[in-house]
Parts: sequence; C-alpha cells; structure tokens
Amino acid sequence: TTRKASTVWNGDLMAGKGVVTLESSAIGKFDVSWPARSAEPNGVTSPEELIAAAHASCFAMAFSHGLANAGTPPTQLRTSAEVDFQPGVGITEIRLHVSGDVPGLDKAGFEAAANAAKEGCPVSKALSAVPIKLTVS
Repeated sequence: TTRKASTVWNGDLMAGKGVVTLESSAIGKFDVSWPARSAEPNGVTSPEELIAAAHASCFAMAFSHGLANAGTPPTQLRTSAEVDFQPGVGITEIRLHVSGDVPGLDKAGFEAAANAAKEGCPVSKALSAVPIKLTVS
C-alpha cells in the first residue's frame, strides 16, 4: 500500500506557514509552522507531532499483532510517543510509553513483547537513526 500526504508552504521558514493535507484518508488539513515546531504549538502541528502519531499507532499495531500471535491477545493497549526536536540539530530522541491489559501475560512477558514490537515496528525501523526509548508500565 502507499499513503499520501502533502504540504503547501507559504513564505520563508520563520514567518511562513503551511498546511498539511492527509490525502489518502481525506480526514483533514492541518496547519504547520516553524513556531509550532520550535516553541509552543498554539493549535498548530509540526512534523514531530505527526511522527509521534505515526509511531504510537504503528507500535500499538505491531505490539497487538505480536501478542495475538503468541496466544495472548490484548484487551487494550495505551501507547504514547514523544519526539524531541532541537533547532539546528534535528530530532534527538523518541520515547514510547505503553501500558495495557493482556490477560494471561505477566509483567516480564509484557515487557519482552513490547521490546520485540519496538524492534519490529516498521516506523521504529524507519526512525532507527534516532535513539528510541521504551517505557513499559
């Protein structure tokens, strides 16, 4: 499958702004700007927030799949991602946080499956140039 998004940017980096369109799903257009990326979001998104959303959802899907294949399907997984951006340097770290309800699986098994999902998640693989930390609770 192929998914498509696009951005129209107006102006220079500092004073300009853009609109990201999620074309494949047609679910919306989202404003994007440098201040939202380098300071406070103020209702505007950034590439890092979009990466965080992609990573959290991909990891949850990979984790759910791995658990089900091991015979312990989850009732619910709660995943969040944080992507750190430092102007002039780039993306410096990603942190995944996961908790969940998995009947029949102890804490050690949950942690092992979460780590395997982190390694196998396609978005984790695509972002492997950046340190990715996983917190399991």
